Amino acid sequence: MSPLVRTLVLLVAAIGFLFDTYELLMFPVIGSDAVAELLSSPGSPVSPQSDVVRLWAGRMLWIAALSGGVFGMLGGWLIDRLGRKTVMVGSILVYSFSPVCAAFSTELWMLILFRCTTFIGVCVELVAAVTWLAELFSDKRTREMAIGWTLATSSLGGILVTEVYNWIVPNAASLPALPVASGFDPHAPWRYTLLTGLIPGAAILLLLPFVPESWAWLQKKRAGTLKRPRFAELFAPELRRTTLVTTILSACGYAAAFGALQLTPLQIAPGLPDLAERQKEVAGLQKQLEDAATATPEQRAEIEADLKRNQKELAGEIKARRGNIQRWQELGGLAGRILLAVLLTFVPSRMLLRLFLIPGVVLFPITYANLVTAPYVVFATAIFFCGLLTVAQFSFMSEFLPKVFPLHLRGTGGSFATNVGGRMIGTMAATVNTELLSPMFSGPNPMKVATAAAVIGGSVYLIALVASFWLPKPTMEPTMEPTTDEVPPASAPLSEEEIGTGTLGR
Repeated sequence: MSPLVRTLVLLVAAIGFLFDTYELLMFPVIGSDAVAELLSSPGSPVSPQSDVVRLWAGRMLWIAALSGGVFGMLGGWLIDRLGRKTVMVGSILVYSFSPVCAAFSTELWMLILFRCTTFIGVCVELVAAVTWLAELFSDKRTREMAIGWTLATSSLGGILVTEVYNWIVPNAASLPALPVASGFDPHAPWRYTLLTGLIPGAAILLLLPFVPESWAWLQKKRAGTLKRPRFAELFAPELRRTTLVTTILSACGYAAAFGALQLTPLQIAPGLPDLAERQKEVAGLQKQLEDAATATPEQRAEIEADLKRNQKELAGEIKARRGNIQRWQELGGLAGRILLAVLLTFVPSRMLLRLFLIPGVVLFPITYANLVTAPYVVFATAIFFCGLLTVAQFSFMSEFLPKVFPLHLRGTGGSFATNVGGRMIGTMAATVNTELLSPMFSGPNPMKVATAAAVIGGSVYLIALVASFWLPKPTMEPTMEPTTDEVPPASAPLSEEEIGTGTLGR
């Protein structure tokens, strides 16, 4: 590839990975407010901290991920059948327009539907982009650096969506009113945040015509030697161990993320010690108002005004805390991706993975069972390292999967491990936490969720550590990219556009 084409390839990959995370991590930031507004009715508002919102937030995390897992498997098969770049374009369109549709939801089912389609687009795009990138670079070291460093931009997506939301919240009233149905807030911050999901589609689709399809895939496709991908092959004797171990590892990584990390801003942050004290103050004012049945109208009006003012202040403090803890988590994730990118070319695969798994076995239980009641800066620092350990695993698996499946099964195999293991099984941890485990513990709801997160996080890290001892060695390399004067053995010659020269040349 020419330096210009190489630069565009890396830019497209970096933007794609960044906005994958941007789209996924919108919900932990806006989810409670969005669900609360859509469940509310005139004269009967629903609090973002209510039990029904907590339950639906956990359900939506899993429903969306399950949808992404099911359709992501189909997307992986299409990646091997139709091409890496082709499927990548379609998936980007899906996850760019879905949040825009979700922004105009007037019922909960609409938000759930478009959250699911967003997740589907992201699930397919991630596997397509990693497979595409892995096959465009023939040199092992260059390929590892390209994937490692472009994946590092994923964590910038979480930071970016947090900062965008933190900017929108205080400025929402001054933004143009949205054309939503009567009875809904046309300046709701969660709606504006969803609208920003259109950005990646516009950015990437402008660049995609100038980057090549995977040379390795095209070579075999045009030569007629590309095998048809079949799911059954993943469980043939030579691939069974690879499929099962990578699926288990993906499941554990996503379980830690969904069963603990993503619930931290969504469910745990409002119950941190300082905010819990503020909620007690507001609850005291509410009781004072209820007990003031014999008070004069002036006295009741004064109590009501004080209550409303404190409720508004508390809501603002909770939103700010959610954004802040999300920022700590995403900064940790960014550090984890960078650390993995640095170590990738120096440390063997299995040893590298264990460098992140062993500390997590201890850190997650301590963070969510003990440090959650410590001073905020201590808890936030622990969340930083939890994010570092978990997100580094995601980068590891994304870089590792294309190296252990044959070319005609790279999309199918990578998608199976990521989507069946991660999206369909691992993300169940969100529902397991909020609906099964947390009710078994005592205390206020946020602390119940935190205790359940400690159990889930420590358990899945231990399972992943054990599974890592069966992790296969990567042995399969992508086909070498052609030189400028090479013509592949094919029934018909490749066009310049197909091999990626186009108008840019090599």
